[in-house]
Amino acid sequence: MRKLAPVLAALALAATACGSGEPAAEAKTLTVFAAASLTESFGALGKRFEAQNSGVSVKFSFEGSSALVQKLTQGAKADVFASADKTNMDKAAKAELLGGQPSVFATNRLAIAVGKGNPKGVKGLADLAKDGLTVVVCAPQVPCGSAAKKVQQSAGVTLKPASEEQDVKSVLAKVRSGDADAGLVYVTDAASASADVDKVDFPEAAGALNDYPIAVLKDAPQAQLAGLFREFVLGPEGKAELAKAGFGTP
Repeated sequence: MRKLAPVLAALALAATACGSGEPAAEAKTLTVFAAASLTESFGALGKRFEAQNSGVSVKFSFEGSSALVQKLTQGAKADVFASADKTNMDKAAKAELLGGQPSVFATNRLAIAVGKGNPKGVKGLADLAKDGLTVVVCAPQVPCGSAAKKVQQSAGVTLKPASEEQDVKSVLAKVRSGDADAGLVYVTDAASASADVDKVDFPEAAGALNDYPIAVLKDAPQAQLAGLFREFVLGPEGKAELAKAGFGTP
């Protein structure tokens, strides 16, 4: 009996632990591929989603939408894809990567980010074509780059950028650091960096509005959670957070 006592005590402790309330929720990771311009708003929504779903961890990959599609076509695994334009979502659909129809959850438009105090006196898009100004934009295949090309064409302005970046956050970073005098970014990105940059709105931006679609991916490892997150983004809490960041409604 003395030899059995420790074993019996351990069994009793285990039985007590198993019987004390609900079993612990199984840990699950939801992987979301999202456009770089969604970094702040989706980051906040991810924390809220985790708080409302016990045992769930949301892992984000924020990059240019075109880069994310390329990774998915090359075999990267994710549950949800949120693009900054329909073009890259259409590419994902054509590659048979989607598990359902995408839904537009937000819109965005361009603005000019400049240094605090606007030292170069930029007043509009045409000013970015002036000599002596270092300007950066997104690469053409990136949604913000496609929008930049469209506004240039509609305004009859031709820019000569010092660089073409792979996502909008890289454009913003160059303006923040002083490596560029101005950059074409989304209004939401300029707002997120308002402590470091000023925003210059220009009317031509209204002609290049970007729709942001979201979709559950085909063969998503966490398909049920992916559907819940999609609905969360499309629902009241998602709309409120996106509006707070400066996104427009579909």
